[in-house]
Amino acid sequence: MLTDLDSAIFDHAPVGLLYSEDRMIRRFNHRFAALFGYDDAALQGQSLAMLYPSLDEFDHTGQHWTKELSAHGAYVDERIMKRRDGGLFWCRVRGQALDPATPLARAVWSFADLSAERPVLALSRRERQVGMLLVEGLTAKEIARRLEISPRTVHVHKNRLMTRFGVRNSLELVRCLTSMPS
Repeated sequence: MLTDLDSAIFDHAPVGLLYSEDRMIRRFNHRFAALFGYDDAALQGQSLAMLYPSLDEFDHTGQHWTKELSAHGAYVDERIMKRRDGGLFWCRVRGQALDPATPLARAVWSFADLSAERPVLALSRRERQVGMLLVEGLTAKEIARRLEISPRTVHVHKNRLMTRFGVRNSLELVRCLTSMPS
């Protein structure tokens, strides 16, 4: 049972905190609700799908989280999430399964807004996915395996991103994806 101090620490943490069961929102702090632009009543008992740019991204992320949490018990990434008003933003997500054997059954998550460091541009869903994985340092082959597409398709999306950002190589592209424009 949580004490008053435990509740105060949870409620006043400097990042959004969430406890989920089977990817349903069960408990969260005020910073989490504010980060996504919701009031408490609108989030309680809802699916985490409402926080993703698309249902496909929600499903794909769940599959990836299941693998990572089963293997390691914990998970970290930076991804694009969706606010109540439909606005997209970069978010650092960290998760911990309470039981790695059933990783999404019960998990604790933290969410940190990266908007100040990394703006979101109008990119397609696949460009966002490829861009996020490039930022994580994955190769085209690794991205292709993760997204279940061919390495050639990854290169096509990467080349489109490079053209859009006006850069010549992957290093410059990652720099553009991870920093504020001047």
